[in-house]
Amino acid sequence: MKKRFFLFLLLSMLHLTPQAQNVTRLDGSKITAAALNQKIQALMDAANVQGMAITVFNQNKPVYKKAFGYKRLDTKEPIKTSTNFYGASLSKAVFSVLVMELVEDGVLDLDKPLQAYLPKPIYAYTPTKKWHDDFRDLEQDSLYQKITARMCLAHTSGFPNWRWYEADKKLKVKHTPGTKYLYSGEGMVYLQVVLEYMTGQPLEELMQEKIFGPLGMKQTAYTWQPRFEKDYVHGHKTNGELYEKDKDNEARSASTLETTLDDYTLFTEAVLQHKILKPATTKAMFSPQIRIRSVQQFPPLNARDTTANDAIHLSYGLGWGLLQSPYGTGAFKEGHGDGFQHYSIIFPEQGTGIIILSNSDNAEGIFKELLETAIGDTYTPWYWENYIPYNQKAAR
Repeated sequence: MKKRFFLFLLLSMLHLTPQAQNVTRLDGSKITAAALNQKIQALMDAANVQGMAITVFNQNKPVYKKAFGYKRLDTKEPIKTSTNFYGASLSKAVFSVLVMELVEDGVLDLDKPLQAYLPKPIYAYTPTKKWHDDFRDLEQDSLYQKITARMCLAHTSGFPNWRWYEADKKLKVKHTPGTKYLYSGEGMVYLQVVLEYMTGQPLEELMQEKIFGPLGMKQTAYTWQPRFEKDYVHGHKTNGELYEKDKDNEARSASTLETTLDDYTLFTEAVLQHKILKPATTKAMFSPQIRIRSVQQFPPLNARDTTANDAIHLSYGLGWGLLQSPYGTGAFKEGHGDGFQHYSIIFPEQGTGIIILSNSDNAEGIFKELLETAIGDTYTPWYWENYIPYNQKAAR
């Protein structure tokens, strides 16, 4: 009897695991887990992608979660859903939820200039980090005083993406804040540093207290933790060679997230199910702040306009990119770093979404086909995001 009971329990658990279920796409069509497994592996093989980890959501819940490929190609040790990935700019989506929670709590006003929260000019503070809290370049800049939290989250602060991309390597406000979309990690970090001065708490502590702890995200942090050493992926170059693992231990809201598919699934589920934010706050986060008409998100084609994305009303919300579809708003966030290429999009009104984590510089080449196959997403602005399909690249 005991053996039968445990067998029944095991079979029940297997039935409840996300990868045991079928997936329903946006248009109502379905794909079996086995067929999706096969398609993902075929795409990875065709495009030379070393590893991936993927979750699909239906009705606001994960119904498919699976890891593919290797932590590092030379050892062929398999990736698990609990294996650590460098999150790159997925950091910004998580940070935006923290900021909106602080808005709910009355700690922060989205439209109050951030400088007004500080007793002295931001450039007068003595830097304590390697570089990201050094604002001395702004001493002769009056425009920065107009920047609000809303502008930082919507990428309209006027700051460049990173100061080192500027010819003189200095931080500056490039246009009147609030008037133009310009993707900016610096804007996110500026907001982070102001919050740290305001609250007296470092970013890592705020995140653990308000997001990671409550959601049970035990393998996620904005700084490298010793517990990550036993199970993490390496990034791969286009030819399969390894990048050296970056274990930079200064938390930055825009870029230093370390997470797992299991944990980022918990985060996404919490967003969809309003476990952290009230529904009205989530709606505000996913409300367009600035319309986007650039050919691509980053230089050089970000300086040219197009009507190509008018049908989806491409815009930016508060920490997330936004598009409009027949199935409601799509809220997306990319992640891109050396050897790491990620994408997440959710359609909150329908409860459908996907998380894609990868440890390969080739992965973005399969995102378009993967999104169409897995959830029927034909709306993601793949060219704007420079997700050029691998077979188109080969043809060039």
